[in-house]
Amino acid sequence: MKLNSLIALATCALTLTLTAADKDGFTSIFNGKDLTGWAGPVDNYEVVDGAIVCKKGKGGTLHTKDEYGDFVVRLEFKVPAGGNNGLAIRYPGQGDTAYVGMCELQVLDDTAPKYAKLDARQYHGSAYGMVAAKRGAQKPVGEWNQQEVTVKGMTIKVVLNGQVILDTDLSKVDPETFMGKSKHPGLARTKGFFGFAGHGDAVAFRNVSIKRLD
Repeated sequence: MKLNSLIALATCALTLTLTAADKDGFTSIFNGKDLTGWAGPVDNYEVVDGAIVCKKGKGGTLHTKDEYGDFVVRLEFKVPAGGNNGLAIRYPGQGDTAYVGMCELQVLDDTAPKYAKLDARQYHGSAYGMVAAKRGAQKPVGEWNQQEVTVKGMTIKVVLNGQVILDTDLSKVDPETFMGKSKHPGLARTKGFFGFAGHGDAVAFRNVSIKRLD
């Protein structure tokens, strides 16, 4: 098949996917052009080729201006070699979302040699420091991944490239087993902001849409 035909088919498929998402009640929360609708350390992020990118050496939690309780979020992400970031779930707007928010879902280059000896609860898709996600579904560094996250009450389900990598109820996890026995004061939060917890690496996010479930 000719290249032009392949491109046309891909464009059509993307259009159908976005249309289906709209019909399912999802709303885009990133316009692909600028950071309108986002708050936090906006100067530490930029929009490059239609994606939100954490500036190298910068970070902090860029978050929505609207708060969410129960929701489903769909997005695409791409990590550079050794890339590290996170999804902020029910973030209060300040502090370390891994602890003061309900949780941080790790976004990580699982293949990087420097991460070979991490705690299992620090790899991609994990509820940071609390519950480990399954590994092996992430695409090679530099390729776009599709991810869906469903948050209901204290349950979280993460689907990466069509595979369920996390499906857990955080209320059933013994705090004594948390990594480093660290406290998570925000664990029981019922609402908060959604965002990206940058850690100085140029991790990119695009096609971000969300649906409220409450």
